[in-house]
Amino acid sequence: MSQPVTPDVPSDPTGSATGTPPESAPEAPAVTPLTEPADGIPRVVDTPAAFARVVEAFAAGTGPVAADAERASGYRYGQATYLVQVRRAGAGTALIDPVGVPDMSALSEAVGDAEWVLHAASQDLPGFGEHGLRPARVFDTELAARLLGMERVGLAAVVAEVLGLGLAKEHSAVDWSTRPLPEDWLRYAALDVEVLVELRDRLAERLEAAGKAGWAAQEFEAVRTAPPPPPRQDPWRRTSGMHVLRDRRRIAVVRSLWLARDENARRRDVAPGRVLPDRAIVAAAKALPRTVPELTALREFAGKMTKRRAPQWQAAIDAALRLPESELPSSRGPSTDAPPPPRAWADRDPGAAARLEAARDVVQRVSEERSTPVENLLQPDALRRLCWTPPDPADAAGVDAFLAGRGARPWQRDLLVEPLVTALRATPASPGA
Repeated sequence: MSQPVTPDVPSDPTGSATGTPPESAPEAPAVTPLTEPADGIPRVVDTPAAFARVVEAFAAGTGPVAADAERASGYRYGQATYLVQVRRAGAGTALIDPVGVPDMSALSEAVGDAEWVLHAASQDLPGFGEHGLRPARVFDTELAARLLGMERVGLAAVVAEVLGLGLAKEHSAVDWSTRPLPEDWLRYAALDVEVLVELRDRLAERLEAAGKAGWAAQEFEAVRTAPPPPPRQDPWRRTSGMHVLRDRRRIAVVRSLWLARDENARRRDVAPGRVLPDRAIVAAAKALPRTVPELTALREFAGKMTKRRAPQWQAAIDAALRLPESELPSSRGPSTDAPPPPRAWADRDPGAAARLEAARDVVQRVSEERSTPVENLLQPDALRRLCWTPPDPADAAGVDAFLAGRGARPWQRDLLVEPLVTALRATPASPGA
């Protein structure tokens, strides 16, 4: 999220930037800790019979459905959901185990077109869909906070600022695939949906007052209907630290080790980083060991579990070392239709570089005027593509169609098209244009 710009103002010996005595500054609002769910800690729903009772209760409930999900990122392979939390007026809170109840479509059917309230919905909706939970409408409290220009948009921070309640987050990164789930974790999970509807109501009031309710509705629908992202091309190139490698042979070692690790992690259902850290892959690519003893002499391969699998890792390294030159991966990565990195624009196309600078200034100005983060006004990739290859003609209709084709919502285009057209026209044309 964009950070607010602090103006240069003189300070004084009191430590106050404006010279106002510190005691006159407004105090932070008091925060009341949320320690226990209003209805107690629910029992985990892990049988079809128990789930049928939840469905019946939620069908009889009223109003929005507060929802959340817990995963085991960092522990398990992939992003599977290991707990679903839902709450509705008249029905209370239910904690549902997707392992015992993999098909939850009956719950979606039971609540019909009720709105679902989630925080950072894009993280949870894909997992919900895998279990048949497909909300008809969504209110995303994180997106609402972003559109309102709130500096911190994590759930605990937003709940504290808007409701004055303290929501503990100490169990957010635990292994939710653990069975049985400890009582403290269940308390945490139940509290995560305890005040979501109240938070939704307060944020909705603020959005309305700020003239942003329509923006929010478009954003919520966009996240609800977003298709799954396409598979990454060459995902092994995201290995942390491999940017220091330029030699194609060493890059081939990274690829071979990454693929061997991924297969092992998938088979064992363990997070890849727990099987072999990225730093170990890069260390092996730098050293190019020829034997298992050479490999285990590296500090990153000295651990007991890593040593035990050292023959497997060395086999992957050997496979990369045997590759003919023609089969080595490119040091530049796969070809795409994306523009080059902006740092290269000044040399490759000064006109495009000038357009990008002017367009960024436009988005930054609108961001400040509307108290909305730059990244929520327009995706950076869309802005770069617009400036690298502008539509011809670069008039309002052309720019509007271009941005719509890159997924920009109507409210974003309403704010940006005209000033972007002005910026594009005010900058020099590219050579040959």
